[in-house]
Amino acid sequence: MILEDERAAVCDYARRLTADGLVVGTSGNISVRDGALIAVTPTGVDYAGLQPADIPVVSVDGEPVEGELKPTSELPMHLTIYTRAADPDGAPITAVVHTHSVHATAVSTLVDEVPPIHYMLATVGPTARVAPYGTYGTDALAHNMLKALDSRRGCLLANHGTITYGDTLRAAYDRAQQLEWVCRLWLLARSAGAPALLPSEEIEHVVDKLRDYGQR
Repeated sequence: MILEDERAAVCDYARRLTADGLVVGTSGNISVRDGALIAVTPTGVDYAGLQPADIPVVSVDGEPVEGELKPTSELPMHLTIYTRAADPDGAPITAVVHTHSVHATAVSTLVDEVPPIHYMLATVGPTARVAPYGTYGTDALAHNMLKALDSRRGCLLANHGTITYGDTLRAAYDRAQQLEWVCRLWLLARSAGAPALLPSEEIEHVVDKLRDYGQR
C-alpha cells in the first residue's frame, strides 16, 4: 500500500477533528502530500472507523491512484494549495487541514479579516483574511481561498469554515486550532464590550519572532 504512513496520519488527525470540536459528522477534511501523491480523507465517511486503506490517494492533478473510496468533495481546495499557493517563508507545503469550527465560522459572517485580538493570530500571518463565499467543492471557492491565502498560511472561508496548511500535518493542524481559538476569544470579548486590539505592527513583529520559536 502506497503512502501507508501518510494515510495512517490522515486517519489519526481526522479523528482529532471531531474530538477537538473542529467538525461535526463527516464535515471537514485533511490531506498530506508526498512528492507527486496526496493522501486525502474520503467524502461522506464517518472518521471514527477510518483505516489507512480507506484513505484515497490521488496525484497532484487530481487523478485517482489508489483506494476504492472517492476523495473529499473539497479536493479542489487541497489541490489548489499544493499547486498554486506559496508559503511566505518558502517552506514546502505538505499538509492541508479544512475545518468547520464554530467560532471561526461565526467570525467569517461578521468581518473581512480576523481582528487582531491576540498575537497568536501571527501563526497564520500578519492578518487572517475571510475568503468570499463560494459553493463547497467548486473551483470558485478554491479561487477565492487562494486570493485570501496570499502571504498567509491560513484563512477563513465565509459562512463555511477555515483552511490552513503547513510543512507538516501537525503544523497545519496546530494553525487550525489557533485560528479557532483566536476567533473564540474575539467573540467572547466582543460579547462583553469593545475589545482592545493589537496594532498591526505588533502582529507583524510576532510573525518574525515565530520564525525562531520552539526547539530546533
